[in-house]
Amino acid sequence: MRPSPGLAFATLTGTVAYLAIAIAGWGGIGAFFAHPARVALTIVLFALAVAALFSGGNISSGMREDRANRWVLGAFGVLGLLAAYLPAYTDRIGFWTLDGDTVRWIGVALFAAGGVLRLWPVFVLGRRFSGLVAIQPGHTLVTTGIYGVIRHPSYLGFVISSLGWVLGFRSGVGVVLTLAMVPVLLARIRAEEALLLDQFGDEYAAYRARTWRLLPGLY
Repeated sequence: MRPSPGLAFATLTGTVAYLAIAIAGWGGIGAFFAHPARVALTIVLFALAVAALFSGGNISSGMREDRANRWVLGAFGVLGLLAAYLPAYTDRIGFWTLDGDTVRWIGVALFAAGGVLRLWPVFVLGRRFSGLVAIQPGHTLVTTGIYGVIRHPSYLGFVISSLGWVLGFRSGVGVVLTLAMVPVLLARIRAEEALLLDQFGDEYAAYRARTWRLLPGLY
């Protein structure tokens, strides 16, 4: 699916800005790219950003939207900015770091795996996937593939990739920030499920009864 020029510009500009904040936290370009794990994080970050351009996802209010849930976007924005800067900064000054380069590379692996899991459902849903809690025109339920096991695989990917990013900087503070995102994410999930239940009724209720929200066997 061909991305719109506006979406491409916004996505790539946002990615560059996010990386620039992390670079500032680490004290400059040279210092940031002095470690291969941070180079790897950067490569994965831009690879995921480019892939996202072709996913078909959007930020559309569609036919119906739960506008009361928009506060979640602001909360994620604030937490995201902190997660861009503080892990890099605490890594630089050695504050509450998790020792060892092994942690950095585990972080890179989780960031990549979580990013793929985050985008995979967006490609599956295409135009039905919105950054808002909304019902899109022609919206239908997808209940097969990964959606046959968990209802919110993209959100699980988001948590994994967020944890991977902060572990790439060995940041204990970053782990706390990732945990702080979970209640916000759960509020988003509750709003989304309420809207889908109202839209699809018994079909969604039956689907919800046989699947897990995020973690098979746990939640």
